[in-house]
Amino acid sequence: MVTEDSPEGRTSQRKTRIGLVVSDKMDKTVVVSITRRFMHTKYKKYVKERLKYKVHDENNECAIGDKVLIEETRPLSRHKHWRVKQILEKAPVV
Repeated sequence: MVTEDSPEGRTSQRKTRIGLVVSDKMDKTVVVSITRRFMHTKYKKYVKERLKYKVHDENNECAIGDKVLIEETRPLSRHKHWRVKQILEKAPVV
């Protein structure tokens, strides 16, 4: 499937997620927390699940509280398999 939108002429098949940055203490790495809601199969009650991903941030642009779009990438280290694609919303300055 070829489209004219992407630079290479191909569509991206990579997974994307939206989450909040919870830590930026590492160099070129941020920790992003993603919360999803789903219905429990047995009890039919909504449950919240929080997953934390280590994400590559090449220019150290992200700060705690930023809302970011991350996308899957090749393994960059033992735990990093995601990278920051776009900062959707900056954290309010206190």
